[in-house]
Amino acid sequence: MKKNIIYLILIVIIGVIVLIPGVRNYLKDQFFPVATIENAVHVSEEDYDVELKGINVPDTNLKNFRNKAVFLNFWGTWCPPCRKEWPSIQKLYDSRKENVDFVLIAMNDKEEAVKKFLAENNYNVPVYIAQSPISEKILPKAFPTTFLLDKTGRIIIKEDAYRDWNTETVHQFIDNIIK
Repeated sequence: MKKNIIYLILIVIIGVIVLIPGVRNYLKDQFFPVATIENAVHVSEEDYDVELKGINVPDTNLKNFRNKAVFLNFWGTWCPPCRKEWPSIQKLYDSRKENVDFVLIAMNDKEEAVKKFLAENNYNVPVYIAQSPISEKILPKAFPTTFLLDKTGRIIIKEDAYRDWNTETVHQFIDNIIK
């Protein structure tokens, strides 16, 4: 009887973690940073070599962001989760643009659609369209995909789903990688 009660309690706890997004996200924010840093991957010099056409900023190459902290996001106007996370990215950009470079790359999008999206929503985060192949190491398999890179090119955070980027955890990460 006691074993059944223990199993039932464990099933309820697991159900709460899996089914209630707030609990799942809280636990992820608490434990995600440690696992990410321990398994960090570095972006090489060759991986940074991507020609970028600026939509609301001048054209550049991703290699110009080497040796800097970078918030690198792959998204599309056609992607509902991408559109959903934009307000939090804009808030993060507004508060941390002096500390980290933001590079948002619109994928499978036309320049006019991206410009329209940015204008309609009053977004001013730097947006680009890749003009050369993107390394397999950072090429997204799902959208949105976001990387937070430290100054050495180490991937501190990789998120391949919607996320609220304007959280205390993300702010702390940025504050720690710019030191």
